[in-house]
Amino acid sequence: MVGVGPRFSSGGLIPAFVDARVFQIAFQAILLTAGVLARDFALDPRQMALAFAAGLVTQWLWLSALRLPHKGMLSALITCFGVSLLVRADSLWVHPLAAALAISSKFVIRVNGRHVFNPANLGAIAALALLPGTWVSPGQWGNDVALAGWFVALGGLVTQRARRWDIAWVFLAAWLGLVAARVLWLGQPWTIFAHQFANGGLLLFAFFMISDPMTIPNRRSARIGYAIVVATVAFAWQFALFRTNGLLWALFIAAPLVPLIDRRWPGEKFSWRPDARADAAIAR
Repeated sequence: MVGVGPRFSSGGLIPAFVDARVFQIAFQAILLTAGVLARDFALDPRQMALAFAAGLVTQWLWLSALRLPHKGMLSALITCFGVSLLVRADSLWVHPLAAALAISSKFVIRVNGRHVFNPANLGAIAALALLPGTWVSPGQWGNDVALAGWFVALGGLVTQRARRWDIAWVFLAAWLGLVAARVLWLGQPWTIFAHQFANGGLLLFAFFMISDPMTIPNRRSARIGYAIVVATVAFAWQFALFRTNGLLWALFIAAPLVPLIDRRWPGEKFSWRPDARADAAIAR
């Protein structure tokens, strides 16, 4: 008999059949709970509850309307967590509408069988651009190094489990390298660089948004280039145009490049359950 007993991931600790999204949901729940309790996020529990209700219902409605298998609820939960972590508003209707728009984008804006935009990113951008009384507060995480360390540790686990760790680390290296060059060029104190490094919003973006395997290039070399492009656009947005939310806008602007990149430099398509094919082969 071949393949007796559970197979494990490359780290040897996590069963290979466990979906990486389960870990991402768990970590996002920890971050959101810690933020609400320890960092006093300006988030009404009703806003969060409405975001989750609207997001999950929207996912179900699209699947039913298109007569698709009722799957993808884990991804919908991740999107709802993302909207709750990012968006702040002075009303109750912004969060559910942003979540519904984010989920809908997966079914409406598609190229070659893949959705183009990271749903949480699109939901946040749509809320900022279209809905009054909405803002994103990167400073809500604070700048203490301990919290930043937790982001790195938790985010690193998720991206490694999803086999897309490279883009997160390359993006961080490119962004921090640009910030360091600016500090040197302007003769600024290195506390400015340390402030960026300990920014929880930056690490949240790197490990839970730009590393979304469904909306980044399939080939590793292409992902590296894409990460550098996003970091450069975000840097220009923030430090040349002096506009806020550069990371979110940079990812939104760069996302339509991904289908073109995949067409020019194709690679193996990502699957949340990469062992499904292996299971089928073993069964045969």
